Amino acid sequence: MIFFRKLNFLAGGLAAAALLAAPAAAQLAQNSDAPVDLTADELEVINSQCLSIWRGSAEALQDTSRLRADVLKTYFQVTGGARPAAVSTANCGALSRIEAEGNVFYVTPQQRVRGRHATYDAASETITVTGDVVAAQGQNVLRGERLVINIKTGQSQMHTNVKGRGKPGRVRGVFYPDQPQQAQSQ
Repeated sequence: MIFFRKLNFLAGGLAAAALLAAPAAAQLAQNSDAPVDLTADELEVINSQCLSIWRGSAEALQDTSRLRADVLKTYFQVTGGARPAAVSTANCGALSRIEAEGNVFYVTPQQRVRGRHATYDAASETITVTGDVVAAQGQNVLRGERLVINIKTGQSQMHTNVKGRGKPGRVRGVFYPDQPQQAQSQ
């Protein structure tokens, strides 16, 4: 599955904003070196925090994978030591994390995931989707409150805080058996 391996940008006013919109060495699609295309209704760059905020139907595309949300926040590592508060720019390095807020969708050719919030953590190479999570693969559907996906392996875990048989809100899956080819062609 997923996300960003490394994304670098240069700080410096409008130049930083322009460079942020350009393709970079990042991984949204598993095992892909294709460029990442970010788009939104507006972009705010806070150089002193190595943060960019993409608002309004924000979308990140790479190869055949797509991450959409109302807001995408990208956080980069601050490099070069501590900076005084008065300094308006910082040296920004590799991507640290991405937070997706509101109407979050992550779509690949194999699956679709929906939730209210998602956090991609570059160090652990995981994405955590929370808030009424629905994951679908073909007709198969899985529901829960928190889905953790390991980007490197593609393995995932669905969680919920509800425990006990018969209680609403537990992790739930509906899985359809494969239909034989002969039955499908009749």
